[in-house]
Amino acid sequence: MTWKDSVAPLREKNFRWFFASRFVNTLGNMMAGVALAFAVLDITDSATALGWVLAAHTIPMVLFLLWGGVIADRFPRRLVIQVSNVVAGLTQGAIALLVVTDTAEIWMVIALSAVHGVISAASFPAMQSIVPQLVPRAELQRANALMSLIRGGLLIIGPTVSALLVVTVGAGWALMVDALTWFAAAALLLGVRIPPPPAREDQPSMLADLREGWQFFRSVTWLWVVVLAFGFLNAIQTGALFTLGPAVAKDSIGEQGWGLVLSAEAVGLLAMTIVMLRVPLRRPLLLGMLGIATLGVPMVLLGEHAGLVVLMVAFFIAGAGTEVFSMGWTLAMQENIDHEMQSRAWSYDSLGSFVAMPIGQLAYGPLGAAFGYRDVLVVSGVAYVGICALTLLSPAVRELPRRHEVEPVR
Repeated sequence: MTWKDSVAPLREKNFRWFFASRFVNTLGNMMAGVALAFAVLDITDSATALGWVLAAHTIPMVLFLLWGGVIADRFPRRLVIQVSNVVAGLTQGAIALLVVTDTAEIWMVIALSAVHGVISAASFPAMQSIVPQLVPRAELQRANALMSLIRGGLLIIGPTVSALLVVTVGAGWALMVDALTWFAAAALLLGVRIPPPPAREDQPSMLADLREGWQFFRSVTWLWVVVLAFGFLNAIQTGALFTLGPAVAKDSIGEQGWGLVLSAEAVGLLAMTIVMLRVPLRRPLLLGMLGIATLGVPMVLLGEHAGLVVLMVAFFIAGAGTEVFSMGWTLAMQENIDHEMQSRAWSYDSLGSFVAMPIGQLAYGPLGAAFGYRDVLVVSGVAYVGICALTLLSPAVRELPRRHEVEPVR
């Protein structure tokens, strides 16, 4: 396969416009986190208030994810994403205007962030499920790899650009730039032309659609098994790596060392994305679960106070493994689930993933204090690998093949 073949999805007009939209939108998102954090700190000088703002976005998104999946399966997904982009641009623009004019109060930012969270609940399932409508089935892996490539690349430069804007023109103007990217992303989607969902003679209620999605979710073995596993895996990851990790690193490799290992993880992810542009993933969930299992190794090494170089290598491998899972999971969902059920399937998957994260964040501090950070990290790493291995005991997960055409799901 040549590099020209690797970018073949960009020959599809619909995918080109969507790719451009996602590029602009992703750049804005990568900048927004830094800008919003400093904007809130300028208003209150309180890390607690920043936590309220972040929670105000996350909680409504989790609560409305299932309904977002129903909406994205009922209405044209391009339209759902466009409307979401416009409303998100308005909320970010309002926050930016309040900050620039020095009239912002924390309750205003919380309220606008909550609106943004509700909108994200609809746009996320739609974005995840629209790609199979934009490219031929045979091009799905490369299309997803291209999307991962821009995400990985912008993850490196986006926060830096945002920090530069915050320092030079202020957090409010940096947020205004982010708002403009939402509007630009919505405008670029005008070039995407895909047929609307087929009209149904007996349109069921949204609650009936939600029940239908649940029945489908629990009937597909590989789907609910992996989501159930990630209910535990995400709790462990967020608690061990994101809560205890920095505290342990501060006393071992230092703050700069922690930044280096996280950068190594990002480089590993980006490197594997480039590989995935050219190497077909034959067994998406088998290889995906083996890949994600590598995340358990850095947890054990952190607990054992490994040196900086060893940790950087482990995090690089874990980043590459994470990308293998991300690609495998996306392909499994896109190739094995019919268009009419795609968004609802993604919403149930996302709910199972996001709901577990606060549990890990809240539980691991007390666990570390009670049993010691080192022991908790080592046990967590072993448990992480063990859960991945248990997941692969399911033949439905282990043996799921690639499909270029959608077949009935068992």
